[in-house]
Amino acid sequence: MLFDTHAHYDDEWFDADRDALLRSMPEYGVGLIVNPGCDVESSRTAVALAHTYPHVYAAVGIHPENALGWSMEDVEAIERLAREDKVQAIGEIGLDYYWIKRSPETTPSREEQQAVFRAQMALAERLALPVIVHDRDAHADCLAIVKEFPEVHGVYHCYSGSYEMAQELIGMGWMISFTGVITHDNSKKVRRILQNIPLQHIMIETDSPYMTPAPYKIKGQRVRNCSRYVHCVADTIASICGMSREEVERITTENGKRFFGIE
Repeated sequence: MLFDTHAHYDDEWFDADRDALLRSMPEYGVGLIVNPGCDVESSRTAVALAHTYPHVYAAVGIHPENALGWSMEDVEAIERLAREDKVQAIGEIGLDYYWIKRSPETTPSREEQQAVFRAQMALAERLALPVIVHDRDAHADCLAIVKEFPEVHGVYHCYSGSYEMAQELIGMGWMISFTGVITHDNSKKVRRILQNIPLQHIMIETDSPYMTPAPYKIKGQRVRNCSRYVHCVADTIASICGMSREEVERITTENGKRFFGIE
């Protein structure tokens, strides 16, 4: 059984066939999915999907790209959602500095992103829930804030940091999650990191509808990703680490269930 630990089925790209797609996942060997929210509304949808499908669970949070004009009322709404059945984490939260220089007028500032990140780390600490962290072009600041909350454990999803940072996170008991990025020829850095960290700290994900793996990606076109393709991540890890796909599947599913507290 495969566990896609990060997929956004609240996204409008799934509006046409969401129900059929989610119901089909067990037929494709995908037994568990976690759907993280990115703002209050998408977090509500994530919870609703978790209540509808037995194999779907939710995380709730405010993504750094959606932090513009956030308020503590938003965090309070996330807290109420976090108390719902089948909500297993606070996320997707973190820092994303990529768009600050490119679109500063529509992108939350570093200070705004950091403030909502801290507020949600504090929420996770209060509720004793793990966190799903998004870190894009913000490695030093992201790690510094994580270290302010030593009682909180979490996962860096779609990992893009250094090997040294991965080692530091693992030393803190955190998890590292990999997407279809590792299936691409230009992912040598991430593959080297993967080869040198304990498999017990690894989870797999699609980040659907984004991060489409190499076998399904078409150059110059946007191709929708979905959990049916999470096997590509497991296959690549097996190849890189010299293991069978079945072993990678078993270990990463056990890791995900343990991390999210799913029986």
